[in-house]
Amino acid sequence: MLNASNIGAPSHPSAARAQAVASWKKLRRLIALTALLVLFLLAWDASGFDLPLARMMGGSHQFEWRDNRLLVLALHEVPRAISMVLVVALLVGVVIPWGFLRRLGAGDRAQLALSVLGGIALSTLVKRLSATSCPWDLLQFGGSLPYVSHWAWGTYDGGAGHCFPAGHASAAFCFVGAWFVLRRAAPASAPRWLVVAVVAGLVLGLAQQVRGAHYVSHTLWTAWICWTVGLLGECLRALTQRARTPGSAALKVRNLNET
Repeated sequence: MLNASNIGAPSHPSAARAQAVASWKKLRRLIALTALLVLFLLAWDASGFDLPLARMMGGSHQFEWRDNRLLVLALHEVPRAISMVLVVALLVGVVIPWGFLRRLGAGDRAQLALSVLGGIALSTLVKRLSATSCPWDLLQFGGSLPYVSHWAWGTYDGGAGHCFPAGHASAAFCFVGAWFVLRRAAPASAPRWLVVAVVAGLVLGLAQQVRGAHYVSHTLWTAWICWTVGLLGECLRALTQRARTPGSAALKVRNLNET
């Protein structure tokens, strides 16, 4: 009998193995891309461009747009509320599918929701552990604290900290993790989903930079964290499927020989 769980599934063990090989090749490319992205971020941090760009937005008399009500409402409070509603809706959709979630299997729905939630959770965890203070707290911008890089672990600037990475941008970037599911289950929608999530995250990050809440690096690292959470979820799925694939032991030997 044909059902949602076996649509598109290979009917022969050799087809399953071929599909697993193709899946791992795609994953290796994504892992390589993720490694390149982290090298770019490390190069950005080493460049010291954060402060010059922050100076373009603010000066010794603080950031002029810090308390702009329209900016705070339109690009901080409202997007955060919308994001919370969407995250809750995705979690509910794991059990009670709605909209495009009806086209996904239960496992894919769970992976999608957990990837989104995981991006928020990991960004929040790193933020809670960070001793980095926000730009608007620094001496250069009318505050009272010296600049300390977020890589200076164990070095405190005397402020409240908890400003790295950009937690607000994760309200949009968290949805990047869902792309890994959609590229398999809904390939026509996946590119649009990814573009909207990335653009929205960059816009929210830029708004916070204009207000003096974050540096560019904070936003970029948030995007990488959320992307990596989604990638890890996809790798875990692939490993689980590989273990269940007939002839997986032979497939493992073949992959080792190829590498």
